[in-house]
Amino acid sequence: MQHIIVIGGGVVGLASAWWLAEAGHDVTLLERAPEVGSGASYGNGGQLSYRYVSPLADGGVPLKALRWLFQADGPLRFKPEADWRQYRWLASFLAHCRADVNRRTTAKLLQLGELSRQAMAQLAPVLPFESFGWRDAGKLVVYRSRDAFAQAADKPGAGEIWSPEQCGAREPSLAAAQHLLAGGIYNAGEAVADCHAFCLQLAERLRAHPRCRGIMHGEALRLRAERGRIAAIETNAGPLAADAYVLAAGIGSRTLAASAGVRLPLYPLKGYSLSAPIRQDDVAPGISVTDFERKVLYARIGDTLRVAAMVDMVGEDLRPDPKRVDGLLRLVRETMPRAADYSQVAVWTGLRPATPGGAPIIGATRYANLWLNVGHGPLGFTFACGSAGILTDLVQGKAPPFALDGLTLRR
Repeated sequence: MQHIIVIGGGVVGLASAWWLAEAGHDVTLLERAPEVGSGASYGNGGQLSYRYVSPLADGGVPLKALRWLFQADGPLRFKPEADWRQYRWLASFLAHCRADVNRRTTAKLLQLGELSRQAMAQLAPVLPFESFGWRDAGKLVVYRSRDAFAQAADKPGAGEIWSPEQCGAREPSLAAAQHLLAGGIYNAGEAVADCHAFCLQLAERLRAHPRCRGIMHGEALRLRAERGRIAAIETNAGPLAADAYVLAAGIGSRTLAASAGVRLPLYPLKGYSLSAPIRQDDVAPGISVTDFERKVLYARIGDTLRVAAMVDMVGEDLRPDPKRVDGLLRLVRETMPRAADYSQVAVWTGLRPATPGGAPIIGATRYANLWLNVGHGPLGFTFACGSAGILTDLVQGKAPPFALDGLTLRR
């Protein structure tokens, strides 16, 4: 068995380290922040959407994106950068905006989603689900446009079709907004949980694992390549060496891979989340809700309402835009006016490491001992455990559970 250093202590890196340790490898986890799960994993939407996995790139999206850019509270913002990586990513994204490409990618992500659901269940004996606020809430996607609703409802196996009145009756938090809706589609089996709490709990189990050499806190600066292999990671605390390396550092993976001549087609899509306390008399959602046209997610996590939304293409700028926050709050108050105490909102932003087509990159590089588990976009929590299982199979030379076309660096 090998000693493997996993770079990145978010949900994907932690799951990767756990699965590798369970397979018998000695594992060291390297995380730059003082606490694991404090990057893109910290304040995400909390939804584990194993069936709702359709990527953003699709036919008709470029025209929609143009309209969003001119909407005051639209889901998309774009700021041109003096960075060729932004334009290269955009060009590739536009090339993926075809219905046939979206169908193929969605089919592959559904396989990964089902594998991830099964893999998450495998953690139950060692990681009590109540420790990270797990709830089998089910998922309701609501539509404001009749055409969009009709199109979604016509898809085979779409789920339960609800009228606007049924949306308001079965999910009372939507009662005040049901007159704005064309309808909804409900699916059981989807869950919500606190991703940050999951990371903390998994890190605690990992530290106690006999194959874990430790969780180190330091910044990886570059990968040092020698004779076709990665010889070491240069860090701010000195070099670290192992038999193999797994890159799972979110958007930071892009620069680290480039230091060894590996180009990753990743771009940071900045997302926002609001967390508001739920009071005794509030009508918070029991079901996780996605507002399809507004691209807003609502989930109850313990005694907190988590609202996640927006895609800002502004580089690696994590600063909250007050106008974006105000616009999101207006929409939330209109949609779920009595769901939480909005005067006590905590604002968070995170950089989702996205590929142009919306599928993660799992597996080998041109270096025999460098592996990838990156590019999960907004679905890192959803896909973390399944991706970790696939990665571990590949490291051990085993066949993956399904064909990985579209999920590798060569795609």
